[in-house]
Amino acid sequence: RNAKGLGGVLYPRWKMGSRILWRDLHSVTGVWISTLALFLLMSGLPWAKFWGNYLKTIRTMTGTAVVQQDWTTGSERAGGGPPKTMAANEHAGHGGGGRSSGVMPKDLKGFDRVAAVVAPLALQPPVVIAPPGRGSENWTAKSQTPNRPYRVNLVVNGTTGEILRREDFQDRHWVDRLVNIGIAAHEGQLFGWPNQLLGLLTAMGLVLLSVSGVILWWKRRDKGVLGAPHPSMNAKFAWGTVIVVVLFGLYLPLFGGSLILVLLLEKLVLSRIPGVRHWLGLNAAPR
Repeated sequence: RNAKGLGGVLYPRWKMGSRILWRDLHSVTGVWISTLALFLLMSGLPWAKFWGNYLKTIRTMTGTAVVQQDWTTGSERAGGGPPKTMAANEHAGHGGGGRSSGVMPKDLKGFDRVAAVVAPLALQPPVVIAPPGRGSENWTAKSQTPNRPYRVNLVVNGTTGEILRREDFQDRHWVDRLVNIGIAAHEGQLFGWPNQLLGLLTAMGLVLLSVSGVILWWKRRDKGVLGAPHPSMNAKFAWGTVIVVVLFGLYLPLFGGSLILVLLLEKLVLSRIPGVRHWLGLNAAPR
C-alpha cells in the first residue's frame, strides 16, 4: 500500500523505517516465493489422496490410464499394504511374464544372465531386478533413480538373455512424463543442487513470511486483544482475493472445508460470546 514504483513489490525499501521494512519483507517475499510454493503445491497434488484419485478417474474416463502408475497416492499409502514389487508393475505381463509370485526361484542362473545383460546398459542406480512370475522366464529390471526422466524399464528373458521390451522415459504417456518431471523437481532431484537450493529458498521464504506476519501483527495489535488489528478506513473489499480463495477451496477440498468450518465457528459460536469476541477482535470497527 502507498508504494511507488517497484519498491515494496519486487524489492524491499531499506531506508523507510522498521515498520515499512518488515511490511516490505513480508510482501516482497510473498511475491517471489508464491510462484515456487504454488509449483510445489501443484506438483504434489498427484500424490494426494483426493487429487490422486481424481487424476486416476479422469485417466480412466479418457482412456489414458496405465495398469500401474509410477507414483503412489495418499489413499494407497494409507492402506498399509506391502509395497508392490517391480514384477507387479505394468511391465510384468509383457511376453507372457504375468505377475510375480514374489518367490525367488531356486535356480539363480537366470538372475546372473539378466544382470550380465543389464550391467552394460549403465542404468541410473538404484536398479531393481525382479524374478519372473509363475510359469514364465521373463525377468524385469528397472532403474529407480530419483531423477525420474532417466528411469528405464526392461523385460529380459532369463534363459536367452534377450531384451524383450525396453521402455524409456520418452516412451511413456505425456501425463506420466509431466507428473514424473514435477515429482523429480518437487523432491529436488531434477537438476542437481540448484533444484535443492530453490527448495531451500522456498522453505526459508515461507518461514520469513510467517515470522514477518507475526511481527507486523505485533506492531499493530491492540493490547489485550489476540485478533487482527483494526482495518483502515480506506480498506477495500478485494474481490480478486475472494475469487482466488474460492477457487483454491474448490481445487483443494480439505482447504475449502477448513475455511467453511472456521467461518461457521466464528459466526455461530465465537462471535456470540462477548469476552471471546472482544479478545479475538471480531467486533473491531474501522478506524
